[in-house]
Amino acid sequence: MITSDITAAELKQRLANNETPILLDVREPWEHEEQSIAGSKLIPLGSLPERLHELEEYKDQEILVHCRSGKRSATAQAIMQQQGFTNVRNVLGGMLAYNEA
Repeated sequence: MITSDITAAELKQRLANNETPILLDVREPWEHEEQSIAGSKLIPLGSLPERLHELEEYKDQEILVHCRSGKRSATAQAIMQQQGFTNVRNVLGGMLAYNEA
C-alpha cells in the first residue's frame, strides 16, 4: 500500500504537464462551487463511506484526495485505505496550499 502524500506544488506541476490524475474533492458542495480543480470528483467527507462504491473501479489506481487545508482529505485517505484502496494520496495543505503554489 502506498501512503505517501503529495504537495500542492507537485499536483500543480502534474496538471501543467497535462496529466489527468484521479482527483477526489471531499469538501462541501458550496466550497467546490467557489473554487475547484478541473476534473475533480466531489464526494463530501460526510457521505464518503456510503459512496465509496463510486470509486471502486479506481481501487488500485492512484487517487489524489484534497479538501480546504488537508485535514478532511487525510481522514478520507484513512477511510479509503481501511476499505482496501491501495494508492490514496493526500494533497498536503489542500486548496489553501494549491492557491499558493
